[in-house]
Amino acid sequence: MVNDLINSNSSTTQILILKAARKIFIKKGLSGARMQEIADEAGINKALLHYYYRTKDNLFNAVFMEALKHIQSEFFIILNSDRDLFDKIRFFFDRYISFLQENSFLPGFIIHEINQNPDRLVEFFKNAGIRPPINLIIQVSEEVKNQRIIPINPIQFLLNMLSLAIFPIIASPLIKGIFEIDDPDYKDIIEQRKKELAEWFIDSIMIKKSSNEEQKE
Repeated sequence: MVNDLINSNSSTTQILILKAARKIFIKKGLSGARMQEIADEAGINKALLHYYYRTKDNLFNAVFMEALKHIQSEFFIILNSDRDLFDKIRFFFDRYISFLQENSFLPGFIIHEINQNPDRLVEFFKNAGIRPPINLIIQVSEEVKNQRIIPINPIQFLLNMLSLAIFPIIASPLIKGIFEIDDPDYKDIIEQRKKELAEWFIDSIMIKKSSNEEQKE
């Protein structure tokens, strides 16, 4: 019976499994998720789920790799494009924060792997095709040279963007608890942050022209 199900529509079944697993991992995390729960969410039997992924770790790895490939296909292509630097900053904060909201299990898992198995995490990123955005690094250096932005190490530039985007997502339980904010209100705060953070970041690195310089132009 299991083989008949597998042969009937393998790719559709795997899509259903990954979608269900992602939903459960977001809700309960890696440790709290159960294979039976994922099978129920996907509308399949547990034997079929084990046929495809054997263990919960294998399934989580598949979901994690799918998310990393999404980062590669959406973010790194834009960051390495010829678009204006400030447009890239706006794009990054809007889309990356949305991506983290949709995949809230990722930051916690990454921090866990950094502490427990950093080599495996590096391998994950390499297998997903994620490399440093070289063109963006060059672009930041050029913008510094052309005195459009303040002198800043491109690595610091990237670290600043990543940390500003990630922290409110991974620290959401702490922030909501301390400030007694419910989920809908916190979602509103994050939506506001998407809009305001890019402009704040741009303003912090942009070299301001004096009135005399503006008049000369």
